[in-house]
Amino acid sequence: MPLALRTPRLLLREWRDDDIAPFVAMSADPEGMRYLPFLDKAEAEAWVERMRDHFAKHGFGQLVVELPGEASFIGVIGLNHVRWTLPFTPAVEVGWRLIPAYWRKGYAVEAARAAIDDGFGRIGLAEIVAYTVPANRASRQVMERLGMTRNPAEDFDHPSRPEGDALRRHVLYRLRRAQR
Repeated sequence: MPLALRTPRLLLREWRDDDIAPFVAMSADPEGMRYLPFLDKAEAEAWVERMRDHFAKHGFGQLVVELPGEASFIGVIGLNHVRWTLPFTPAVEVGWRLIPAYWRKGYAVEAARAAIDDGFGRIGLAEIVAYTVPANRASRQVMERLGMTRNPAEDFDHPSRPEGDALRRHVLYRLRRAQR
């Protein structure tokens, strides 16, 4: 049975083939990808395949976010295993990417909260992390609204970004099930 998470305003659901084109478009938007590496069409399609494979293997992943009655794709939000070797891994992260037209409406917090509740409940996780570049104040505010906390001593350089890249340094936030 396909997984779907519902919130008062949103539906988080598994990927369909017709979600790939809007994801590719979102991944090429300079405003939306300001703090993330740009993905060309092939990279965006590979990202979707990684998320589908992650879901098939683990029973959770990044889900498509719908605004029922308005838009069948406004972004992706969910949980996945951090694929990099970092000081805090192995770990499961909560992440979000929304089309800029849907920013500042509370959708990221609402959907991420549903994913976190699923992670602590159905999946049985003890901790969930999130990270971003220091300049991404909007995502950091989402993390804080979710009750996540940061220890500056845990900030790190992301191994996918070269030395001197503005997207290399990251801040780490954590949320433990016991904190909820």
